[in-house]
Order: sequence, then C-alpha cells, then structure tokens
Amino acid sequence: MIEKRDFYINGRWVAPAVPHDCVVIDPSTEDPCAVISLGAQADTDAAVAAARAAFPAWAATPPAERRAAVVRILEQYEKRKEEMAKLISLEMGAPIDMARDSQAPCLPEHLKDFLTAFDGIEWVRPLGPDTPNDRIALEPIGVVGLITPWNWPMNQITLKAIPAILAGCTCVLKPSEESPLNAMLFAEFCHDAGVPPGVFNLVNGDGAGVGTALSRHPDVDMISFTGSTRAGRAISKAAAETLKRVTLELGGKGANVIFADADKKAVKRGVLHMMNNSGQSCNAPSRMLVERPAYDRAVETAAETANAIKVGPASESGRHIGPVVNKRQWDQIQGFIQKGIDEGARLVAGGLGLPEGMNKGFYVRPTVFADVKPGMTIEREEIFGPVLSIMAFEDEAEAVKIANDTPYGLTNYVQTEDGAKRNRMALALKSGMVEMNGIARSAGAPFGGVKSSGRAREGGHWGLEEFLEVKAISGWAAE
Repeated sequence: MIEKRDFYINGRWVAPAVPHDCVVIDPSTEDPCAVISLGAQADTDAAVAAARAAFPAWAATPPAERRAAVVRILEQYEKRKEEMAKLISLEMGAPIDMARDSQAPCLPEHLKDFLTAFDGIEWVRPLGPDTPNDRIALEPIGVVGLITPWNWPMNQITLKAIPAILAGCTCVLKPSEESPLNAMLFAEFCHDAGVPPGVFNLVNGDGAGVGTALSRHPDVDMISFTGSTRAGRAISKAAAETLKRVTLELGGKGANVIFADADKKAVKRGVLHMMNNSGQSCNAPSRMLVERPAYDRAVETAAETANAIKVGPASESGRHIGPVVNKRQWDQIQGFIQKGIDEGARLVAGGLGLPEGMNKGFYVRPTVFADVKPGMTIEREEIFGPVLSIMAFEDEAEAVKIANDTPYGLTNYVQTEDGAKRNRMALALKSGMVEMNGIARSAGAPFGGVKSSGRAREGGHWGLEEFLEVKAISGWAAE
C-alpha cells in the first residue's frame, strides 16, 4: 500500500491541516492501492498564499531561466518515466504498455512543443509598422488554479502546469483524487528540478472541497479546468464572483462521418479509436455516421472489430483495454447500455455485465449499437466508456445536420477520398477540432472545443497565451 498523505506547498511536503484519508482503488482488482489525504479550505489557502508570495519574483525571472527550469523538469521525467507509467497504470487502469507508450509520454511530447512555442514569443513588440510609440506587452496573469481529470492525467497536468510555469505564473494543482499518484510524482520532478518554492504547489482534494475553494478564492487569478461539462458549469459559477479568467476543456460526443468512398480501414480505425483508453477520452469518436450504401458492411466490420478486442488487467502487457476507473463509472456505463437496449437500438457487440471469465474489476465489454436514431440517450449523452453508436445518413447535408445536432463540439472526424468534400465537411462541422482520414493533428496544434465542450485552447502557442495578459502601451520611447 502506497501512503502519500502530504501536500506539496511552498517547496515542502506538508501534512494536511486536518487529517482526511482517501483510499485510491486499483480498478483492475477493486483493491486499495494507495492512501492520500483530501485537503480543505485551510490547505487551499496555504497553497494559494505560497503561490501569491512567489509570483512577483517568478514573473520577473528572465524567460531563459524559466525555460531552463522546465527543461530540468523534462530531465527528471526521463530519469523516472517507468515509475510514472506504472503509477498511471495502477491508479486509473491504463494497460501498462499503453501507459508507457501513450499516457506517460504526454509529458515530454507537450513539454517540447511548449518550448518551441515559447522560443517564438515576443514579450514586448510593436503594435504595427505605423505605430512607433505603441507596444504590446505579454505578462503572466498571476496565480492559477489547475484542476485536472483522471482519464489522461499526465496529459492534462502537462498542458496546464508547463505553460503556466513558462509564462511566469505560479500555480496550485488539484489533480483528480482518482489518479493522484502521478501528480505527486510530477511535484517531485518540479522540486528536484529546482523550481523555486511557491511556483508549483499541489493540494489533493475533491471537487466540492479543494476544487470549489480554488474556484472561489480571491487570490486566484485564473482557473484552468478539464473535466465534465456539469463540473465546468459549477466552476464557472463559483469563479464568477471574483471575475477570474476561466478556461474549460470539457466533454464531447464526437461524430465520425464515414462516406461510402472511405478507405477500407476507416471503420476498424474508428472502432479502435473509440475503444482506446476503455472509451474514457473526451475526444472519442463515439457516434459513427455511415453513408447508406456502406452502412450494412460497416456494422458488420464494427461488430467484428469490437468482438476481437481483448479486455484485461492493467498490469499485463499486450494490446488490450483495461477497466474503467471506478464502480460509479462502471454502473453509469451499464445504465447507458441498458438505455440503448430499452430505446430500441440494435446491440451487435458486447452488452451488459462483465466480460466473459471475469468476476472482479471494473471491466466493460466493448459494445456496439447499430440503428441508433437521433435523440436516443446513447446518441445524446457522453457515456465515457467503450460504447459506440452507429447511425446511417443519406447525403452530405444530412451528415452535417446529425453531426452538429449535439450540445457538444470538441472533435469530429471525416473519412472520404474526396478532397473537396473533406474540406467542405471540415468547415461545416461545429467543433474545435476536425481530424480526417486518420491523420492526427500535428505537434503544436491547439486542443479544445466549442459549445458545451468548453472553449479552452491547449497546446502550442495557444496554450501559452491562455496564461498571459495583453497590455497595450502608448508613448513608448523609440530607441
């Protein structure tokens, strides 16, 4: 049993103001794997005070020195990356190979992209060629509260903490209490990298406690949150009184539009993408829209693909999916599967209950529904599990209508060999991101959505700019 009850505040590991143990459960076994503490208002106040005190000096630190500190964080990761992968696998159920190859490496991938973007920032620049006495200055916003989820924990911590530190902000991180161990290891990276006391702080807690305390805190200048749309609304309301900046990266219900001329691997690729991380990704392509002439074959392929996906413990090597994160999540997914059956969708793979041969662990059968109709619960709600809905469409206009008929707008996907059609679809789909023909977005591209998916833009120079204020200056003395 791992015991990690302390918080990282002002460069030291300190005990909570009031003991409040929280057990972390290994979702593969349902057994306790760690004990942490949940913080409260006093712990939040102490962390915010440390960040506030450290801010003036860190904001005034030359950019090159801030950059060097982040490079040292990367060096610490390289020394302990296997430890990071094992902690992520243990606490949130990512299969160990996936944790090594996809989850933990989010840190170096994003960090390097941020360094590239950082090197291109002009901190004080002319307004324009015809305004010699005007300058635009970029300045750190101040103390930022970072609230991160459990599903891609190191991805989200890196996308928030690294640009905040580079920008000259100081921060307080509240990771998910479901996956806190990787965050505490990240705090060790910051400490061992020589990040000055107070620049990075960590307080474990739940949303109602530390999350709300950070959102309401008068000395916090910004909240950056990733999580559910419901929680995003609550954070926005809590933050409104102090008029702080709030950036939200929330849920999704992505449409994967597959035209009849799509490449032969498009359906299989879409199913595997949906089931990756056990369906626990906000950008999962959970609605597969298939042009009518290709529909029947697509349903067959999707069912065959889902039925071939293996489910197993996170500790085992191999190409399989692990459990979902906890019992509450498992129960919710089972409820959605039952809703799909009750509302008349055709179950073609998976279904209710644990996979065959399993009697313990929060495992979900890779599930595919066909003949899903607009307005069905499984078509409208973000399930956050390995459950795919397949629908037919007649033409391009109907595909756009169905894809856009959702409260969400994070990522949509398009599969067609017709380049002009791809471009039309990309512009017509209402989402922050569109990926086509299986081609991933390039390094430095922003991640974020519209509508109920929030409007954050994380990664690259957009991600840095979220932590900066723009100051307009007139009367600048020309050199």
